[in-house]
Amino acid sequence: MPAPKFSTSDPMRWGIIGGFAQPSRRIASESMSEPKSPSPAKDAARQLLKQLQERFPVLKDARPMAIGIDAEILTALPEIEKKTLRTALRMHTGTTRYLKSMARGEKRFNLAGEPVADIAEEHRARAKAMLKERNKRREDEEKARREQEAEQRRNEKLEQLAARFSRDNK
Repeated sequence: MPAPKFSTSDPMRWGIIGGFAQPSRRIASESMSEPKSPSPAKDAARQLLKQLQERFPVLKDARPMAIGIDAEILTALPEIEKKTLRTALRMHTGTTRYLKSMARGEKRFNLAGEPVADIAEEHRARAKAMLKERNKRREDEEKARREQEAEQRRNEKLEQLAARFSRDNK
């Protein structure tokens, strides 16, 4: 198995030990770990969210939900575990689609899809801030990915040049 390649341009991945650059233990241990599988609680919440989206238009359409809609759902579906419902609603309200709906919307809706209250300006501002932060993080990740690819191409070219000159000198 070939040794993992580390980017020399990322200072967080490298530490200086005895005058030599070494990959940090944190990054090396992360690359060797197995990918985590979703927990049964999260799987149950995802399944519940799908069921709720099929049954209630307010969730299907990602409309801003009325405050206290969890109690309304528990009244309509008493067999649901409160903790699973809260996890499912947290997943739903954290989606980009829902946040955009909150940032642009004027009203909150009940399970029947009827407008019941105005969206508070502080809630709208929070949704906008979360979207802005999410977009910034996505842009930063994309920039880092492009820089890493450019670094990899430069390293490959250097290796090709080194191989070519080592053949020419023989």
